Amino acid sequence: MNDALQNTYNRLPIAFARGEGAWLWDTEGNRYLDALSGIAVCGLGHAHPKVAHAVCDQANTLVHTSNLYRIPLQEQLARRLCALSGMDRAFFCNSGAEANEAAIKLARLHGRAKGIGTPKIIVMEGSFHGRTMATLSATGNAKIREGFEPLVEGFVHVPHGDAAAVEALAEDPDVVAILVEPVTGEGGIHVPPPGYLRQLRDLADRKDWLLMLDEIQAGIGRTGYWFAFQHEGITPDVLSLAKGLGNGIPIGANLVAGAARELFNPGMHGTTFGGNPLVCRAALAVLDVMQDEALCEQAARQGELLLQRLRQRLEDHTGVVAVRGRGLMIGVELDRPAGELVMAALERGLVLNVTAGSVIRLLPPLIIDDEQVEQIAITVSDLVDAFLTSKPVNEVSA
Repeated sequence: MNDALQNTYNRLPIAFARGEGAWLWDTEGNRYLDALSGIAVCGLGHAHPKVAHAVCDQANTLVHTSNLYRIPLQEQLARRLCALSGMDRAFFCNSGAEANEAAIKLARLHGRAKGIGTPKIIVMEGSFHGRTMATLSATGNAKIREGFEPLVEGFVHVPHGDAAAVEALAEDPDVVAILVEPVTGEGGIHVPPPGYLRQLRDLADRKDWLLMLDEIQAGIGRTGYWFAFQHEGITPDVLSLAKGLGNGIPIGANLVAGAARELFNPGMHGTTFGGNPLVCRAALAVLDVMQDEALCEQAARQGELLLQRLRQRLEDHTGVVAVRGRGLMIGVELDRPAGELVMAALERGLVLNVTAGSVIRLLPPLIIDDEQVEQIAITVSDLVDAFLTSKPVNEVSA
């Protein structure tokens, strides 16, 4: 560990020196297939020439001025995102946590406008919304919240994917919003039942609640549509984005529509760096590449192929609980803790992640080709087979 760094990460003993497409090279010259994309960030892969050119050109022109002035690139990006999503307005920030902080503030403003003094937001068990105090409090993972009490009040946790559990809170007069991930990321890649988001949308309309979707990980093409909510043909009131929007350049966005579009007024919210010319130029380049290369369709096609190949190779294995996902957001759940597979995968030239203790999380770049899909499927299945064979469940339980 570098003593100059705070001890916030359990880093692996490897450093990457460069990347190209879906490949990474470490400082020793070893090559790896990236099936994580910096945790769903580098959807276009590494060192995409069009994004690199846009960033370099903008860095040589104008990086930052602040939001005290108009930023034409920010206005252009807002129009593009609203056109793609069906939302009305955008606020730009620096991360997913900040986008969700804005959502929480919007929900409270919505409640106060209705005369509710102690507004509540329905959130989901197993969710992850960030590590600021408010987003930490909204997160449905006790381990992540531990040590930071007292938490921010006003969040009610219910099971993810259970519309009836949300409906059961319909008569609580203090509820003002629902905040949900259309597909859970840190919680283990859980896809809710068909119609779940539609049920939440209908309930929110009936109760005058805001439906707020956290698409930090699922958005920007990863599930096969620009946004995961588009699988069910709905539109939220608030949408949080980040990760894939900048392909590694830090940018977050909070989009609003309907009842949420008029809640913020000047002075209520802001950020120093958010939406500066550099990050907006990068995000515009990302959107251009995604449209030019039809990467939403690519993610749907390659995600289905990867799911198919993984299921073919793993579905009969007694230690595999489930192989699930949507687009290129895929989880392989095992019946025992599997954290050691991260290093084992690196030793075989594959970058992946284990989340929720026992779920192998695969978030490869949207640009992966058939050969790379096959390599991921073979390597993961071989890793799982070797791991489960060497560690029988009775040994793990003991």
